[in-house]
Amino acid sequence: MEVDILNFLSKSAQNMKPSPIRALLSVVNQPGIISFAGGFPNPSTFPIEDLKQIVIDVLEQEGAKSLQYGGTDGNAQLREEIAKIYIAQGLDIDKDNVIITTASQQAIDLTSRIFLDPGDTVVCGIPTYLGALQSFNAYRANIVGAEKDEELEAVVRAMCASGKKPKFIYAIPDFQNPTGITMSLEQRKYMVKIARKYDLLIVEDSPYREIRFTGEPQPMLSSLAPERTIMLGTFSKTFVPGFRLGWVIAPKHIIQRYNLAKQSSDLCTSNFTQCIAARYLQSGLFEKNIQSTIELYKHKKDIMLESMEKYMPEGVSWTNPEGGLFLLITLPEGYDAKILFDYAIKESVAFVIGEAFFYDGTGQNTLRVNYSFMDDDKIVEGIKRLAKAIETMRANM
Repeated sequence: MEVDILNFLSKSAQNMKPSPIRALLSVVNQPGIISFAGGFPNPSTFPIEDLKQIVIDVLEQEGAKSLQYGGTDGNAQLREEIAKIYIAQGLDIDKDNVIITTASQQAIDLTSRIFLDPGDTVVCGIPTYLGALQSFNAYRANIVGAEKDEELEAVVRAMCASGKKPKFIYAIPDFQNPTGITMSLEQRKYMVKIARKYDLLIVEDSPYREIRFTGEPQPMLSSLAPERTIMLGTFSKTFVPGFRLGWVIAPKHIIQRYNLAKQSSDLCTSNFTQCIAARYLQSGLFEKNIQSTIELYKHKKDIMLESMEKYMPEGVSWTNPEGGLFLLITLPEGYDAKILFDYAIKESVAFVIGEAFFYDGTGQNTLRVNYSFMDDDKIVEGIKRLAKAIETMRANM
């Protein structure tokens, strides 16, 4: 007889929820489906030819050392190169402020593990990154959202008054997932002001910052409040996702805590891929490749926006990101993206239901779409199909 595993699960395991995006993959990977669902970088941006020679150089010059276990904090050369990237953006750091993680999702999970006890409060935006919500929920945190920036202090003050002072504010200031929206300088200064006033940490999730199409770069929260900001970064959107390389940048006494937590998590991130990435950065190829990536993604975003203007029914709106990989579509009030998804699949087009990014179950009339992955003609055709699905749903309401 099969063992009832539910009798053995920890409370945290019972609180784990599947990713709606992962759950969609069996559907959206069907032949003929045009998928705007994933957060996939475009494969044409992967520097395969450059990496071939770098891999050879690593194996010839570093040999067995590159294939051995590495330190928990990560490859020293890679941490040095990552520090240089952010020093140029105004951070006063060195390599010892950096720890390498297995992509930024591990960094989020380690953050939850280090700072959250069951019942602790996290403040985030509405909507916000699904992967972060999953992690906070798994550690049984109490998630509280601020839909508008000006609501942040009221939310924090109310939690403090109730004896549930938040542990940290979680924010994606640049090209937020799922909306694509970027925080203004005033909004960043306001968040820092609230964090200092109520003595909170800030977790700055920054996977897309380098992918800017238009507008002026804003200072990082880490540069505005270095004493209390933990910055999470990754190469998954700007280099190659398959390397699974991310990092945390924080004050050194906080980095020590990440080192301890990571030791019992996976000992170390792949030393081989770190050696390759370090040489890639040292070569100057990263800057060259990111420029072509920006040009490609801007082109694809423009095609998607033009197609929406041309084909979307009246009453449908969408964001216009200054960078990143995503935008959010909002349907008229009373529409349900879960119902739309079924109509869309019949038209062979897919998206991610926006409600998954809203911790409180709102956002039923929203959907997230990705513009980085699909070919240009499929972006146009996919928007046509999506518009047709909306029209069909409207006719049957």
